[in-house]
Parts: sequence; C-alpha cells; structure tokens
Amino acid sequence: MKRYGAVILAAGKGTRMKSNCCKVLHPVAGRPMLAYVLDAVRTLSLDRIGVVIGHQAEDVMRCFDDGDLNFVKQDPQLGTGHAVKQCYELFQGFDGHVLIMCGDTPLVKPETLDGFIRYHDENSSLLSVLTTNLENPFGYGRILRDCAGNVAKIVEEKDACDPEKAIKEINTGIYIVECSLLFRLLDRLKAENAQKEYYLTDVVSWANREGVTVHGCRTEDSCVVMGVNSRSDVAAANGVVWNRIRWELMSEGTTLLDPSSFYGDFGITVGPDTVIYPNVMITGNSSIGRDCVIEPGCFINDSRIGDRVRVLLGSKLDDVEISEDVSIGPMAHLRPKAKIGKNARIGNFVEVKNTTVGDRTKAAHLTYLGDSQIGDDVNIGCGTITCNYDGKKKHRTIIENRCFVGSDVQFVAPVEIGSGSVIGAGSTITKDVPPNSLAVSRSKQKTFPLRLGQGLAPKNEDR
Repeated sequence: MKRYGAVILAAGKGTRMKSNCCKVLHPVAGRPMLAYVLDAVRTLSLDRIGVVIGHQAEDVMRCFDDGDLNFVKQDPQLGTGHAVKQCYELFQGFDGHVLIMCGDTPLVKPETLDGFIRYHDENSSLLSVLTTNLENPFGYGRILRDCAGNVAKIVEEKDACDPEKAIKEINTGIYIVECSLLFRLLDRLKAENAQKEYYLTDVVSWANREGVTVHGCRTEDSCVVMGVNSRSDVAAANGVVWNRIRWELMSEGTTLLDPSSFYGDFGITVGPDTVIYPNVMITGNSSIGRDCVIEPGCFINDSRIGDRVRVLLGSKLDDVEISEDVSIGPMAHLRPKAKIGKNARIGNFVEVKNTTVGDRTKAAHLTYLGDSQIGDDVNIGCGTITCNYDGKKKHRTIIENRCFVGSDVQFVAPVEIGSGSVIGAGSTITKDVPPNSLAVSRSKQKTFPLRLGQGLAPKNEDR
C-alpha cells in the first residue's frame, strides 16, 4: 500500500483581500479557513503533514500547532513551486506520494480528497492533477490536455493567450506527486513568467518532457475546490458553509423557520425540537438545548443554553450559561460570565454581567445586575441597579435567597442583603441588611398646595 504525506501552502498574504490579516486566518463561518483544510487532510491518515507558512507565520503556528503538523517557513516568498521546495528536508527519504493543496480552499471535502487519492492509485500515477470546469474560469490556470486526454500543460491566467483563456477546465491547485519525482521536477523550475515566480504548475510541463504521464482527475463539484482570494470569495464560502450547517441542524431535528436567514457558525450544537425564528445568529462555541425557542433578531455567542429555554425578540447573549426552563428577553443583554438558574426570568431591557442569578429568580424589566450574586426565589423590581464601580475597582453585591426588591432601588456595592429581606421601592442601599429585615432609604415627602397668584404656600406632610 502506498504511503502518503501532504503539503499545505499557507504562506501568502492574500493581496486581493486588502487586509492586515493573512489570508488563511480569515474566518469562514467562525473559524480560520485553513482549519477546514486541515480537518479534511487529517481524515486521510497521512504519514506526515507539512504546512508552508510565511506571512504572519507566528500567528498561524500559534493558531494551529496541535502537534501533528510540521511548519516550514518560506522566506522570501517566490511562488508556489518555491514554497513546496522548502519541504525538501521534511520529505527527505520519504518513499511515498505527496498530496499538495492550498490553505485557502475551505470548502474542500474529505471525500473529494479520498476520491482523488483512489484515482491516483487506480491509474498507478506518478503525477495527478485535480481539475474542474467553471463557466467563468477567470483568474485560474487552464488545463491543456493532449490527444490522449492526459494533462500536457497548465497555463496561468496572466500567461495565457486568448484561445487558452477560453478553456473552461481549470487547475484546482491540488496535486499528488511521487515524492522523488516531485523534488526532481522542482529543481528544474524557472521564474520565466509574468510574475517572475517559480510556479508549481510548471512541474506538469517538465514531467511531460521526461515522458511521465500526467493524469487529470476532473471533479464535477466545482464548489468544493473553490479558492478564496477576495472578500467576495469569503462571503461566498460563508454562504456555502452556513448552508451546510443549516441542513445538518435540520436533519438532526432543529426547526429553522427560514433557513436562509439563519446564520450558525461551524461547531455550534442545537438540540432536537428547538425552533429558531428568522434573522438569528449563533456563533462561537455555543450550544442550545432541546425544545428551546429562539425568537427573531437574537444574537448568541459562546453561550451554553439548557433545555426548554425561550430567548425572546432582539436579545443578545455573549459567553453566558443558561439553565433549564428559563425565559430571556425580549431585548435583554446578557454579558460575559452571567449564569442564570433554573426557571428564572430575565425580562425586557435587563442587562446582566458577571452575575449568578439563582433558581426561580425574576428580574422582569429595566434592570442592571453587574458583579453580583443573586440567590434563589428573589424578585428584582423594575429599575433596580447594582452600583458596582467606584471609579477604580469593581465591587460585588450579594442578595441572598427569598429577598423582595422593590422598584427603583440602587445597591451601592460592596453590600450584602440577608435572606428573606425586603427592600422598599426607591431606596438607595449603602449598608448591609440583616436577614429577614425591611430596609427603606427615603427622604420625607413634602407637599405644597398651589394657589394661583399667591405663590407657594408650604404645607409639610410626613409620610
């Protein structure tokens, strides 16, 4: 059985992206595009994997160094042929075949690569090229075949004449080459082209000169081998991956009322019988339980949501944990490190940050809870805020079980409210409150009758 290794080209900046971020780190559906390529390659059980890096090399290594990759730097960057040649030491003495592909093909599927390897094996090939047909092949290298149907040459767009530009069969940038042949051909490359670079495509011409048959394996699914070279390509790739995620979720029992308006990142999980309304986005490492309802306009990032949770219209959740049977929103904002207990209710225009909210606790509307610990069975009245910041440090508010907090209360942290206590409406609480106590902080009400033409006549009334 043949041995296989892989070289993944990931050194380029991606000039057409017009970005400070190197191309392979640009996200597609929430993860760098190179991650998809690595996932596909890793399914092939290869002997070794080399990743050629250059622009922002340290960032790429930091993002992907999982122990099974061999990073090779290309400096200076003199073309794709020069890039592969940097892997000579990695493959020195390797008696197998090398799969070569680019790191900017995030839509590639493992079955496409597996089928290409099987094609290479079945034809006892020394050099195979994966091709596809495009209605608009602009920008891609064209495949020139000989009378026997084998690949005679690959011509890059900038070097192609008009008849060659009319060819619709293009090079995907994915090759398999017997290892010793590969590096022998790389030694013959010359930078005699418009870009003054060493093209990997030229190994095809040199192989033909040596009498080596170059096989062209055409895939009918041109989408999976699409290269990403511009912002519009990123948008197109996002659309493909999002659509894959949509159909996968629906096949597992999620209801998407309007699949085309749902955006879910790679890796999210959603339980069966959950209903997701239009214009919802779920990103990062998010998981949604079963029998949940996510209403329109919600944004959920890096959050864990239990079963039977309702996230109502226009709510935003970012790095939070929600237990079972909770209602959130509408228009709620849950910020990082918010933890909401079972059967709790976080209502409209409530903001929660770095706070634990206990079971069956309710904060129905117009409330801010920051840097707090709220117990079980607590009622938080409308307009309540925890004053957690003194201008230099954040301080905590602790409200223990079974407390009742009236409307328009300010807790000036640090402060602790004992269990079973009641806080009167309109109070500003600056001191700890013992358990089972009533705390009220108000100035006396004064009422003055108005008499036309006579000004104000004071009349005090204490209440």
